[in-house]
Amino acid sequence: METFQTFSEATGGQGLTIFDIDKTLFHSDTKVNIKKGGKIIKRGVSSWAKLGPGEEFDFGEYKDAKRFARTATPIGKMLGKAKAIIKNATKVGSKVIFVTARADLDDKKVFINTFKAHGLDMSKVYVERAGNLGIDTAKNKTTILKTYLDSGKYARVRMFDDQLDNLKGLLSLKNNYLDIKFEAWLVSREGRISTVR
Repeated sequence: METFQTFSEATGGQGLTIFDIDKTLFHSDTKVNIKKGGKIIKRGVSSWAKLGPGEEFDFGEYKDAKRFARTATPIGKMLGKAKAIIKNATKVGSKVIFVTARADLDDKKVFINTFKAHGLDMSKVYVERAGNLGIDTAKNKTTILKTYLDSGKYARVRMFDDQLDNLKGLLSLKNNYLDIKFEAWLVSREGRISTVR
């Protein structure tokens, strides 16, 4: 397992760590569907799928907090990494956020308690819901991250995500923040990580 320095050791300043949720920290049976005329016509499609005339994505399952609680299966390596980073980073005044493609869920308490049930200290983590900004997940996540970087608080930012486009979105900001060190980590289905440059 890779080891990560605390931000104060690595940079002498505060850092920001971002974790995606779905397929990065947890697997679940939540699916994206396609609707036409108000009815679901295709189940379990990629959110990158092409839509036909009159079709639209249905993210209803992603708003179901009880479904997430019932089916969330932790990705062990990543959950362990998240726990360690939350514990260490917050000791030195750094910040950890979860940035999900989901919009607001129907029961915030059930959603947050799912993380707590798996040993994550959610009193030290804020969940940003990129789905509230529309369906372009990579663009939405980049918009959220830019807001944090614009604060001028961080000397380092690192992101763990299973989608390359989301990580490229983070890296696309590098030239705007020359005094911040950027790290992007692609997460495999099994929880292995590889750096993206």
